[in-house]
Amino acid sequence: MSRVIVCANQKGGVAKTTTTVNLGIGLAKKGMRVLVIDNDPQSSLTVALGFQNPSKLDYTMTTVLNHVIEEEDFDPRECILHHKEGVDLLPSNATLNSVETALLNVMGGETILSEYIEMIRNDYDFIIIDCSPNLGMLTFNALAAGDEAIIPVQAAYLPVKGLELLLKTISRIQRKVNKKLTIRGILITMVDYRTNYAKDITDMVQKTYGNDIYMFENVIPHSVRAAEASALGVSVYVHDPKGTVAAAYDALTWEVMA
Repeated sequence: MSRVIVCANQKGGVAKTTTTVNLGIGLAKKGMRVLVIDNDPQSSLTVALGFQNPSKLDYTMTTVLNHVIEEEDFDPRECILHHKEGVDLLPSNATLNSVETALLNVMGGETILSEYIEMIRNDYDFIIIDCSPNLGMLTFNALAAGDEAIIPVQAAYLPVKGLELLLKTISRIQRKVNKKLTIRGILITMVDYRTNYAKDITDMVQKTYGNDIYMFENVIPHSVRAAEASALGVSVYVHDPKGTVAAAYDALTWEVMA
Protein backbone atom coordinates (compact mmCIF):
# COMPACT_ATOMS: atom_id res chain seq x y z
CA MET A 1 0.00 0.00 0.00
CA SER A 2 1.23 3.45 -0.84
CA ARG A 3 1.42 6.13 1.84
CA VAL A 4 -0.08 9.56 1.31
CA ILE A 5 1.78 12.14 3.40
CA VAL A 6 0.49 15.68 3.84
CA CYS A 7 3.06 18.37 4.61
CA ALA A 8 0.98 21.05 6.31
CA ASN A 9 1.20 24.15 8.44
CA GLN A 10 -0.89 27.29 8.06
CA LYS A 11 2.23 29.36 8.78
CA GLY A 12 4.38 30.19 5.75
CA GLY A 13 8.17 30.08 5.71
CA VAL A 14 8.52 26.95 7.83
CA ALA A 15 10.13 24.78 5.11
CA LYS A 16 7.04 22.84 3.96
CA THR A 17 8.12 22.97 0.33
CA THR A 18 11.78 22.33 1.12
CA THR A 19 10.73 19.31 3.15
CA THR A 20 8.45 18.00 0.40
CA VAL A 21 11.21 18.30 -2.20
CA ASN A 22 14.00 16.75 -0.17
CA LEU A 23 11.95 14.07 1.55
CA GLY A 24 10.43 13.11 -1.80
CA ILE A 25 13.76 12.95 -3.61
CA GLY A 26 15.34 11.25 -0.58
CA LEU A 27 12.73 8.49 -0.85
CA ALA A 28 13.29 8.21 -4.62
CA LYS A 29 17.03 7.83 -4.01
CA LYS A 30 16.19 4.81 -1.87
CA GLY A 31 14.24 3.14 -4.66
CA MET A 32 10.74 4.35 -3.83
CA ARG A 33 8.25 5.45 -6.48
CA VAL A 34 7.32 8.99 -5.42
CA LEU A 35 4.78 11.58 -6.55
CA VAL A 36 4.85 15.07 -5.06
CA ILE A 37 1.74 17.23 -5.42
CA ASP A 38 1.78 21.02 -5.46
CA ASN A 39 -1.45 21.90 -3.66
CA ASP A 40 -0.67 25.62 -3.47
CA PRO A 41 -1.64 28.32 -6.00
CA GLN A 42 1.67 30.04 -5.23
CA SER A 43 3.37 27.11 -7.04
CA SER A 44 6.38 27.04 -4.73
CA LEU A 45 6.91 23.30 -5.17
CA THR A 46 6.60 23.53 -8.95
CA VAL A 47 9.21 26.28 -9.10
CA ALA A 48 11.47 24.50 -6.59
CA LEU A 49 11.58 21.52 -8.95
CA GLY A 50 12.75 23.64 -11.85
CA PHE A 51 9.54 24.65 -13.64
CA GLN A 52 10.13 28.37 -13.47
CA ASN A 53 7.03 29.53 -15.35
CA PRO A 54 4.04 27.68 -13.87
CA SER A 55 1.59 30.02 -15.60
CA LYS A 56 2.67 28.58 -18.95
CA LEU A 57 1.81 24.99 -17.98
CA ASP A 58 -1.29 23.74 -19.78
CA TYR A 59 -1.93 20.78 -17.49
CA THR A 60 -1.82 21.25 -13.74
CA MET A 61 -3.57 20.43 -10.48
CA THR A 62 -6.38 22.69 -11.67
CA THR A 63 -6.93 20.42 -14.69
CA VAL A 64 -7.34 17.21 -12.72
CA LEU A 65 -9.51 18.70 -9.98
CA ASN A 66 -11.85 20.27 -12.54
CA HIS A 67 -12.14 16.91 -14.32
CA VAL A 68 -13.11 15.24 -11.05
CA ILE A 69 -15.54 18.00 -10.13
CA GLU A 70 -17.25 17.71 -13.53
CA GLU A 71 -17.16 13.88 -13.34
CA GLU A 72 -15.41 13.67 -16.72
CA ASP A 73 -13.40 10.77 -18.10
CA PHE A 74 -9.71 11.66 -18.34
CA ASP A 75 -6.19 10.26 -18.15
CA PRO A 76 -5.16 10.85 -14.52
CA ARG A 77 -1.48 10.85 -15.55
CA GLU A 78 -1.77 13.51 -18.25
CA CYS A 79 -0.71 16.32 -15.89
CA ILE A 80 2.21 14.55 -14.21
CA LEU A 81 5.73 15.81 -14.95
CA HIS A 82 9.01 14.03 -14.21
CA HIS A 83 11.98 15.53 -12.40
CA LYS A 84 15.50 14.41 -13.24
CA GLU A 85 16.14 13.33 -9.63
CA GLY A 86 13.55 10.59 -9.82
CA VAL A 87 10.29 12.05 -8.53
CA ASP A 88 7.07 12.77 -10.39
CA LEU A 89 5.33 16.11 -9.91
CA LEU A 90 1.72 17.20 -10.21
CA PRO A 91 2.32 20.95 -10.69
CA SER A 92 0.13 23.93 -9.92
CA ASN A 93 -0.26 27.55 -10.91
CA ALA A 94 -2.40 30.51 -9.91
CA THR A 95 -5.52 29.05 -11.57
CA LEU A 96 -5.80 26.79 -8.53
CA ASN A 97 -7.32 29.75 -6.68
CA SER A 98 -10.48 29.41 -8.79
CA VAL A 99 -10.74 25.72 -7.94
CA GLU A 100 -10.57 26.45 -4.22
CA THR A 101 -13.60 28.71 -4.62
CA ALA A 102 -15.43 26.09 -6.67
CA LEU A 103 -14.83 23.42 -4.03
CA LEU A 104 -16.96 25.39 -1.58
CA ASN A 105 -19.98 24.95 -3.85
CA VAL A 106 -19.56 21.29 -4.81
CA MET A 107 -21.27 18.45 -3.01
CA GLY A 108 -18.52 16.44 -1.34
CA GLY A 109 -16.05 19.21 -2.15
CA GLU A 110 -13.75 18.20 0.67
CA THR A 111 -13.01 14.80 -0.97
CA ILE A 112 -12.28 15.82 -4.58
CA LEU A 113 -8.52 15.38 -4.18
CA SER A 114 -9.11 11.99 -2.51
CA GLU A 115 -10.99 10.84 -5.61
CA TYR A 116 -8.07 11.81 -7.83
CA ILE A 117 -5.44 10.18 -5.61
CA GLU A 118 -7.32 6.88 -5.67
CA MET A 119 -6.91 6.87 -9.46
CA ILE A 120 -3.10 6.97 -9.33
CA ARG A 121 -2.35 5.62 -5.87
CA ASN A 122 -1.18 2.18 -7.01
CA ASP A 123 1.50 3.76 -9.22
CA TYR A 124 3.46 5.05 -6.23
CA ASP A 125 4.93 3.99 -2.91
CA PHE A 126 4.71 7.53 -1.51
CA ILE A 127 2.55 10.51 -2.44
CA ILE A 128 3.55 13.74 -0.68
CA ILE A 129 1.25 16.77 -0.77
CA ASP A 130 2.69 20.25 -0.25
CA CYS A 131 -0.04 22.51 1.14
CA SER A 132 -0.86 26.21 1.05
CA PRO A 133 0.11 28.29 4.12
CA ASN A 134 -3.52 28.43 5.29
CA LEU A 135 -6.34 26.16 6.41
CA GLY A 136 -8.61 26.68 3.38
CA MET A 137 -10.41 24.11 1.23
CA LEU A 138 -7.26 23.01 -0.60
CA THR A 139 -5.51 22.12 2.66
CA PHE A 140 -8.74 20.54 3.92
CA ASN A 141 -8.80 18.37 0.76
CA ALA A 142 -5.21 17.30 1.31
CA LEU A 143 -5.84 16.27 4.91
CA ALA A 144 -9.01 14.48 3.86
CA ALA A 145 -6.94 12.49 1.33
CA GLY A 146 -3.93 11.80 3.55
CA ASP A 147 -2.84 8.84 5.60
CA GLU A 148 -0.32 10.84 7.61
CA ALA A 149 0.50 14.48 8.31
CA ILE A 150 3.99 15.84 8.79
CA ILE A 151 4.00 19.25 10.45
CA PRO A 152 7.16 21.29 9.83
CA VAL A 153 7.61 23.96 12.50
CA GLN A 154 10.25 26.65 12.44
CA ALA A 155 12.27 26.89 15.65
CA ALA A 156 10.69 30.25 16.57
CA TYR A 157 7.99 31.37 19.00
CA LEU A 158 5.17 32.50 16.65
CA PRO A 159 5.16 29.42 14.38
CA VAL A 160 5.00 27.21 17.47
CA LYS A 161 2.06 29.19 18.87
CA GLY A 162 0.19 28.62 15.60
CA LEU A 163 0.31 24.86 16.01
CA GLU A 164 -2.78 24.70 18.18
CA LEU A 165 -5.16 25.80 15.39
CA LEU A 166 -3.70 23.30 12.93
CA LEU A 167 -3.96 20.47 15.44
CA LYS A 168 -7.61 21.35 16.11
CA THR A 169 -8.31 21.29 12.37
CA ILE A 170 -6.64 17.89 11.99
CA SER A 171 -8.63 16.55 14.94
CA ARG A 172 -11.88 17.74 13.36
CA ILE A 173 -10.99 16.10 10.04
CA GLN A 174 -10.10 12.86 11.85
CA ARG A 175 -13.50 12.84 13.56
CA LYS A 176 -15.72 13.86 10.67
CA VAL A 177 -14.02 13.17 7.32
CA ASN A 178 -10.90 10.99 7.43
CA LYS A 179 -10.69 8.59 10.35
CA LYS A 180 -7.49 6.98 9.01
CA LEU A 181 -5.49 10.24 9.15
CA THR A 182 -2.70 10.24 11.72
CA ILE A 183 -0.07 12.78 12.66
CA ARG A 184 3.23 11.20 11.64
CA GLY A 185 5.12 13.82 13.59
CA ILE A 186 6.26 17.38 14.21
CA LEU A 187 9.45 18.30 12.37
CA ILE A 188 11.53 21.16 13.78
CA THR A 189 13.08 23.13 10.92
CA MET A 190 15.41 26.06 10.32
CA VAL A 191 17.31 25.45 13.54
CA ASP A 192 20.21 27.81 14.17
CA TYR A 193 22.60 25.82 16.32
CA ARG A 194 24.53 28.96 17.24
CA THR A 195 21.76 30.16 19.54
CA ASN A 196 20.19 28.89 22.74
CA TYR A 197 16.86 30.29 21.49
CA ALA A 198 16.37 27.44 19.01
CA LYS A 199 17.06 24.88 21.73
CA ASP A 200 14.60 26.61 24.07
CA ILE A 201 11.88 26.58 21.39
CA THR A 202 12.53 22.92 20.61
CA ASP A 203 12.27 22.07 24.31
CA MET A 204 9.01 24.02 24.54
CA VAL A 205 7.48 22.07 21.65
CA GLN A 206 8.62 18.80 23.21
CA LYS A 207 7.11 19.67 26.60
CA THR A 208 3.84 20.96 25.11
CA TYR A 209 3.13 18.29 22.49
CA GLY A 210 5.68 15.52 22.93
CA ASN A 211 3.52 13.33 25.15
CA ASP A 212 0.76 13.14 22.53
CA ILE A 213 2.50 13.64 19.17
CA TYR A 214 5.65 12.06 17.81
CA MET A 215 8.57 14.46 17.53
CA PHE A 216 11.00 13.56 14.74
CA GLU A 217 14.40 12.81 16.18
CA ASN A 218 16.05 14.60 13.27
CA VAL A 219 15.77 18.37 13.03
CA ILE A 220 16.55 20.46 9.96
CA PRO A 221 19.26 23.08 10.42
CA HIS A 222 19.02 26.58 9.02
CA SER A 223 21.08 26.95 5.85
CA VAL A 224 21.14 29.27 2.85
CA ARG A 225 22.05 26.18 0.79
CA ALA A 226 18.47 24.94 0.98
CA ALA A 227 17.12 28.21 -0.44
CA GLU A 228 19.78 28.18 -3.15
CA ALA A 229 18.82 24.64 -4.14
CA SER A 230 15.15 25.63 -4.54
CA ALA A 231 16.14 28.57 -6.75
CA LEU A 232 18.14 26.19 -8.94
CA GLY A 233 15.33 23.65 -9.21
CA VAL A 234 17.28 20.82 -7.56
CA SER A 235 17.48 19.11 -4.17
CA VAL A 236 20.09 19.73 -1.51
CA TYR A 237 21.49 16.31 -2.40
CA VAL A 238 22.65 17.79 -5.71
CA HIS A 239 23.42 21.36 -4.63
CA ASP A 240 25.23 20.62 -1.37
CA PRO A 241 25.55 16.84 -1.01
CA LYS A 242 28.00 16.95 1.90
CA GLY A 243 26.20 19.71 3.80
CA THR A 244 24.31 19.51 7.08
CA VAL A 245 20.88 19.97 5.47
CA ALA A 246 21.41 17.08 3.06
CA ALA A 247 22.50 14.88 5.95
CA ALA A 248 19.47 15.95 8.00
CA TYR A 249 16.98 15.22 5.22
CA ASP A 250 18.62 11.87 4.51
CA ALA A 251 18.23 10.95 8.18
CA LEU A 252 14.62 12.17 8.11
CA THR A 253 13.95 9.99 5.05
CA TRP A 254 15.10 6.89 6.92
CA GLU A 255 12.98 7.92 9.90
CA VAL A 256 9.87 8.30 7.73
CA MET A 257 10.49 4.92 6.10
CA ALA A 258 11.03 3.18 9.44
